[in-house]
Amino acid sequence: MLICRLKLALWILACIFYCQNQNENNDKKCKERKDMINKTSKWKQDFFTIWTGQAISLITSAILQMVIIFYLTEKTGSAMVLSIASLVGFLPYAVFGPAIGVLVDRYDRKKIMIGADLMIAAAGALLAMIDLFMDLPVWMVMVVLFIRSIGAAFHSPALSAVTPLLVPEEQLTKCAGYSQSLQSISYIFSPAVAAFLYTVWELNAIILIDVLGAVIACITVALVRIPKVNAEKQSSDQNFMKEMKEGLGVLKENRGLFILLLIGTLYMFVYMPINALYPLISMEYFAGTPTHVSITEIAFASGMLAGGLLLGLFGRYKKRIILITLSIFLMGASLTISGLLPPSGFVIFVVCCASMGLSVPFYSGVQTALFQEKIKPEYLGRVFSLTGSIMSLAMPIGLILSGFFADRIGVNHWFLISGILVMGIAIICPLVTDVRKLD
Repeated sequence: MLICRLKLALWILACIFYCQNQNENNDKKCKERKDMINKTSKWKQDFFTIWTGQAISLITSAILQMVIIFYLTEKTGSAMVLSIASLVGFLPYAVFGPAIGVLVDRYDRKKIMIGADLMIAAAGALLAMIDLFMDLPVWMVMVVLFIRSIGAAFHSPALSAVTPLLVPEEQLTKCAGYSQSLQSISYIFSPAVAAFLYTVWELNAIILIDVLGAVIACITVALVRIPKVNAEKQSSDQNFMKEMKEGLGVLKENRGLFILLLIGTLYMFVYMPINALYPLISMEYFAGTPTHVSITEIAFASGMLAGGLLLGLFGRYKKRIILITLSIFLMGASLTISGLLPPSGFVIFVVCCASMGLSVPFYSGVQTALFQEKIKPEYLGRVFSLTGSIMSLAMPIGLILSGFFADRIGVNHWFLISGILVMGIAIICPLVTDVRKLD
């Protein structure tokens, strides 16, 4: 009888313990579900808060950039001065990119983004104040452009490294599409707005608009809680050169991404110089005017906007290497057709420019999302700075070579050769096993 009672007591205790466990598990699951729902709605709020500030800052910066080009053109009329201004714009990223990446990974990325925007705002404010008292000398404009480009060299990899900390992995490609759309809008509207403001406002007033845009970007970043990664890395005792090498080492470990970067560098080497030849083929080969050049630029930017929106809407497509391959091939085919056109074929050339723009987000946006997914967050600053530096170094070499050959064989023939080379790169891309495995 006593044994039966003990068994009954143990059975009751087991039931009570089981029920308590079940309640705790249910409570835990309920809490996890609530956290997941909150996180799902929170990332959109955080991403679009930062995105709004960046949108305002990007558009005001693009307007000021065009205004500075107008100012330098009016003041000097020198193509060399404009070339130096362009060089100053990307030189810090090309030279200091790997070192900047270490700092982005070592310290609080939120503070780096705010500091970079404040640096850009301070440089603009200084230029505006000086303009109140004297005509701006060209050397001073160059110095301010250099300071602004240093700020951008810090801000760009920090933003790219922050995005995967806020956005779910499956949404990264869509968000990259939205960012590409934003760039396209700035390309479309900034020349027209800059031209209008330059005729009705003083230069210092236009500069202050950009300062205001940078301040708004700082405020929106400050409003969002951005997770910190790898706090131990933030110690200044770390070996700086060792951390730089770690970024390259992490990239090399993922052979697919590393080979994709090399393919992308070759692609940029061939394609990017073409951007400088649009005015030449429009005005000399197609016998156009500056208006024709503007039409091609607007067509390209409109195509890029459409591509960014499509990527934003359908960005969950998983076969990213297929998208990258098709993007590069479309660019190559458009360049090839442009090079085969007769001098009377300007309208078809405009269509080709739109298709070139359409292809861009499906390459750059998708590649950015791949890097954000495959690389650990604590290395992203170094990886993005390194990739940006490699791409930036490829551009001037390509510009020199393309200018040399285009002058000797004709700009239309250079478009044709570039198109064939780009299509060849597109064919190579999916044939590499390590790249194909990225999907």
